[in-house]
Amino acid sequence: MPQLIKDGAIVEDRWTLWREAPAGALPPDQPAIVPLPWWSAQRSALSARGDVGVWLAPDADPQVLAADLGRLPLIAVDFPQFGDGRGYSIARLLRVQYRFAGELRAIGDVLRDQLFYLRQCGFNAFAVRADRNLDDALRGLGDFSDSYQATAATPLPLFRRRLATSPERA
Repeated sequence: MPQLIKDGAIVEDRWTLWREAPAGALPPDQPAIVPLPWWSAQRSALSARGDVGVWLAPDADPQVLAADLGRLPLIAVDFPQFGDGRGYSIARLLRVQYRFAGELRAIGDVLRDQLFYLRQCGFNAFAVRADRNLDDALRGLGDFSDSYQATAATPLPLFRRRLATSPERA
């Protein structure tokens, strides 16, 4: 069974990613991640299952899922190539503006160098490229000790966090 990084640990990936809509129905009792256009066309039937997530292309507008966020257990955002950073913005919108609380997974050309920053934008799961070592990628989450700016993962910037813990606060 394939593995991924989720919530800071390497775990089994029980979800099947469908890059294209299946010819027939989804296999029963198998959690599936389907393309946004297929979700949109089959919303009622797929949401009734409870084990169907959606993957978004980097040019997708996450607002189209706003009404569905409460019933989606997982949203995956595709990174078709390392240099395409649009998925970072999608993640931040989903977590901060739309308050998505489920699993937010990075898929595609996901590498160790991105993991710290992806987590700061709101991702909590990472399907690292198959030709990369997961243990090494997991260490990438700790490449930096802290972030200075406010992020989806750390809403207060560092100077505000320091002020909140400073004993000489006025």
